[in-house]
Amino acid sequence: MTGEHTTQNTQDPQDTRDAEGAEGAGGNRAGGGDRLRPGTAATPLRTGLHLRGRRGSVTLEGSTAVPVVWGLLEEPLRHGRLAAFREGLEPGSAVRTAVDTLLARLADHDLLLPAPPAAHPDPAVAQWIDATAARPADAAALLATARAQVLARDPASPPAAAAVRALAAGGVPVTLTPDPDLPPGRVLLTVRGTGPDRTVAAGQVGATGYATAPGSAAQARADAAALETRLTHAAHAADAHAAAHAADAHAAAHAADAHAAAHAADAADAADGAAAPRPGRPPGTLAALLAGAAAHRLLCAAAGLPDPATEADDPRLLPGIPAVLLADARPARADHHSWLGPERIDADRRVRLAPPAGLAEALRRITALGERRCGPLPAPLPGDLPQLPVPLATCTLPGPATGHATTPRTLTGGGPRLDLARLELFCRAAELLLGNTAFTVGADPGHARGRALRHAAARRLAAAPHRRPPLDPARWSGHPQLRHWWTTLTGRLAVPARLEVHRAAPHAQAYRAVVHRTPPGPGHGPGPLLGEAVEATPGDAAAFAALAAVTTAAGAPDAPPPPSGGAAAPLAAAGVPTAAWEDPGWTGGWLADLAGREEALQDTLHRLYGAGPAPTPPPPESAPDPGLAGLLRSFGLTVLHTAGEAR
Repeated sequence: MTGEHTTQNTQDPQDTRDAEGAEGAGGNRAGGGDRLRPGTAATPLRTGLHLRGRRGSVTLEGSTAVPVVWGLLEEPLRHGRLAAFREGLEPGSAVRTAVDTLLARLADHDLLLPAPPAAHPDPAVAQWIDATAARPADAAALLATARAQVLARDPASPPAAAAVRALAAGGVPVTLTPDPDLPPGRVLLTVRGTGPDRTVAAGQVGATGYATAPGSAAQARADAAALETRLTHAAHAADAHAAAHAADAHAAAHAADAHAAAHAADAADAADGAAAPRPGRPPGTLAALLAGAAAHRLLCAAAGLPDPATEADDPRLLPGIPAVLLADARPARADHHSWLGPERIDADRRVRLAPPAGLAEALRRITALGERRCGPLPAPLPGDLPQLPVPLATCTLPGPATGHATTPRTLTGGGPRLDLARLELFCRAAELLLGNTAFTVGADPGHARGRALRHAAARRLAAAPHRRPPLDPARWSGHPQLRHWWTTLTGRLAVPARLEVHRAAPHAQAYRAVVHRTPPGPGHGPGPLLGEAVEATPGDAAAFAALAAVTTAAGAPDAPPPPSGGAAAPLAAAGVPTAAWEDPGWTGGWLADLAGREEALQDTLHRLYGAGPAPTPPPPESAPDPGLAGLLRSFGLTVLHTAGEAR
């Protein structure tokens, strides 16, 4: 067997193997009557074999003998007769060596377990434990001591009945208790055993249901209340969006063909059936799914098994952040999402991730925070915005968060790439929700500091009249990124504009560039500001100012935001190789150059404009960190207090 490809699922704390289990297949493991984990599927290949189970998978390739050896070995492995089978093989023979080699690979990938089944009176539960647990005997012993309780406002409701059935099927004694304080449709499942009590809440708002991560009873109640609030808000937003879409489609149908009319009818139906909160009993299928998922998570917690949310190796989930299950009735769908509620009572809810190592990781966290149904922040997405001549993203802030009683505020932003535009727009949205100029948000400390220092420098330089003329355009007009964005602005978009670049201070390697719309006639002052930037070279500053002007002209309805420019360049360039031919005319090459200048630029701006922004001090590790700033820090983002950074 010359080739081997493996996939290993996330393992639970039981996965530390003892000395006996770590030995190869030719030692005690193979001689001790090992058997294949229940549920392991095998697919013979032309020159190999692929095996997959709940805890791992392996592909063995390189010889036509591999499927033949497996044909001899499969039946003894599946029925626990490995020891007798090996005794019938001549020691040192080619067949014995091949069998031992194959067993060693299966043991390496956790597809074997000791021959005696897990000690549980229910064979189905014993098989589940054997298929899942690193040490089935320990898991069975923990589950044997567990006792479950289901709380519901109406014990006869479908969710309560489904929860009792699911827990009983797991081999745990269950008591059903009415709780008049619970809202209709919500159930609390609690298991008590050797360890601390664990509780999972499940419920439904409209056509969407949820199951929380295991925690204390207080944490489960708080998470359920917060999720129901978020899902209610998302349902109303979806209802309004569907109604608006239906109205637009109906208007278009008067001048369109039958296809457009049918689309309008579909949209109207979607608006009528959109996720308006309906507190009545959920459909039986969805109730059973939610109760079963909640019971599964609770039984795994009681037996010390991996949380089901971690078993699928979903790249969207953030390690260290608890996950909630969200399920939709129409269309039928269920998946897990990394989520933290506003009340972080349990220790595992007070996690603080390390800053993201690169732009892709930062966007994963932004996506989790902006999940459309349960995320506390708006998700910056391209939507239906045009992506030429500049990538654009948009998001909508709730009205109360922006100081408007009922009117939401829509933000639009651009960047050299869509991922950079999304990151910048997310930071702006978070700052508005935190208090606009009082805070600066960044993906990591360097990104937040770069944004804050650029904002401060732009304010100071805009407030002070320039005592020196602008730089000679020959110093910056040859920058390839500037040529692209300036041609787009003045040629493709036909915007009359004027660009100037000023040095921030004598001998300082920091420059501010501004783009104004050209006034309609002589004798007028500068036109409206279209874009500005503060960067380490005049060419970079001019290029980012022109890019900001293109964004303003192409679709951003508001005045240009404070400049951020290349603050995200170190994140974007981290771990990304740059080809030799990628000069600054290529976005990747330009970002790599900007990343190399970012630290020196921040030092210069810090020296020119006084004390730098200070991180908002988080509370001690054991104390809760409430509010939006604490939530952002929990996801590894940086929040700086910038109310007086320029003194």
